[in-house]
Amino acid sequence: MSGIEQARKTAEELTYGAGFGNEHSSEAVRGALPHGRNSPQRAPLGLYAEQLSGSAFTEPRARNRRSWLYRIRPSAAHPAFVRIDNGTLRTAPFTEAVPDPNRLRWDPLPDAAPGTDFLTGLWTLGGNGDAAQRTGMAVHLYSANSSMTDRVFSDSDGELLIVPEHGGLLLRTELGLLRAEPGHVALIPRGVRFRVELLGTTARGYVCENYGQPFVLPDLGPIGANGLANARDFLAPVAAFEDREGPVEVVNKFCGNLWSATYGHSPLDVVAWHGNHTPYVYDLRRFNVLGSISYDHPDPSIFTVLTSPSDTPGLAGVDFVVFAPRWLVGEDTFRPPYFHRNVMSEYMGLIEGAYDAKAGGFVPGGGSLHNMMSAHGPDRATFDRASAAELKPQKIDDGLAFMFETRWPVTATAQAAGAVHLQRGYDDVWQGLSRNFRP
Repeated sequence: MSGIEQARKTAEELTYGAGFGNEHSSEAVRGALPHGRNSPQRAPLGLYAEQLSGSAFTEPRARNRRSWLYRIRPSAAHPAFVRIDNGTLRTAPFTEAVPDPNRLRWDPLPDAAPGTDFLTGLWTLGGNGDAAQRTGMAVHLYSANSSMTDRVFSDSDGELLIVPEHGGLLLRTELGLLRAEPGHVALIPRGVRFRVELLGTTARGYVCENYGQPFVLPDLGPIGANGLANARDFLAPVAAFEDREGPVEVVNKFCGNLWSATYGHSPLDVVAWHGNHTPYVYDLRRFNVLGSISYDHPDPSIFTVLTSPSDTPGLAGVDFVVFAPRWLVGEDTFRPPYFHRNVMSEYMGLIEGAYDAKAGGFVPGGGSLHNMMSAHGPDRATFDRASAAELKPQKIDDGLAFMFETRWPVTATAQAAGAVHLQRGYDDVWQGLSRNFRP
């Protein structure tokens, strides 16, 4: 059985726990979880007890993130890390270029060279903040044609929100396994080690690296108790460990650089665990879309799946927003997204189909960047069509788009600003929006 076939078989047999932010517990071997205490004098089955803290010990209970892991070997037993090349991966602060107020759009990443895995295939488009200060975010894309073999990755700089666009992924994490297909998102918390195996010959997608406060579900306010992304639809892994000897490269992203150490065993050796610092997978088609049933197009904040709070209520370090299938019924309403200038900065990607504000040029795997206060909105063809459309109930179900929205400008990397797949002349899509004013 080939590696891809084995990965597919494994992915098809996965089971999960449910609920975002829950106190999950799981054991792959009966009796591996201690009862009544976290760190007994002798952990069950000869395991080592270890706490993985994703927040400071004294943060409020509602924000505190930690999991207790019961593993075959403690994480402390490893050789020294050494610097390795960062490849096309970049980290904030982004100083290669000045922030650009121009609207930018890219085609999909070119095909990766043979033998490129998820980690090697990460390509940074840009971001903001400072990873060492735990503020801001980065936008990455990935293109891969090989599974990570005898290689494990962890990110000390932030959590990773992985958005597959083409090709499924099997994510083997310390806490268990997740399957992420196009239309899903996977969330890997800060510091959790994982390996990415492909479920097909190639894979491509997007990654938001969040340096700031961990993602949470947004408050619902006047919406009430239900709606948007439901907590129970987020699936957490169950314990699944590797008891494997032999060399394994462990790569750690730390303050913007990649560091490598060769272990003599797999570090994915957690036999049992409990806590709330855990990976998740979420099906974007389960998003409960809310919108107007009278008039006007609601602000895109109504489509927020996850948010990373800042020190100012309502002002996110980064929001993850999805434009999922939905009905449009607004009367006397221009139904596509309106013309807009925003204090927030918006990076938009497309997972499948088409986006209802652009008639062409925005394709799955591509992306656009509209920095703060840059004017954007529907192109000429979309404006003309929507202005003349018969306003009957309309189902939008031919596309799945998303947005990383952030409080600070996104500075593009030099490789993104000079990329062969950068669309020159993106501004032209708004040409022809002629004067219609008739006093």
